[in-house]
Amino acid sequence: MQTIIIKLDSQKLENPDLDIIYSLPERIEAVSGKTVLDNGYGYLTDTVIGIWLKTENANEEAKKIIELIAKEHFSDNDLSLSAEIYCSELDNAEIQDCVCIYPT
Repeated sequence: MQTIIIKLDSQKLENPDLDIIYSLPERIEAVSGKTVLDNGYGYLTDTVIGIWLKTENANEEAKKIIELIAKEHFSDNDLSLSAEIYCSELDNAEIQDCVCIYPT
């Protein structure tokens, strides 16, 4: 499996509600038909959370996630203005092993 990480900085969110760490992966799983699965989350700093996802093709699936965050708001947040998306061909990759593909 490959890795997608969605990086969210609470200081850049209109509504820094922690429920987003559950609602966003659930919605991604539903929209992707479970080709992208929740793989946990972790605090990268005091204000930044990483949401890990796993999939067979991270770069292709990340494009779908970018489309999703452009169309929908999560916990009253427009993530197209604040999220960063990272990909790696490695399984359970750390953020330093990933490439930022959004924003470009």
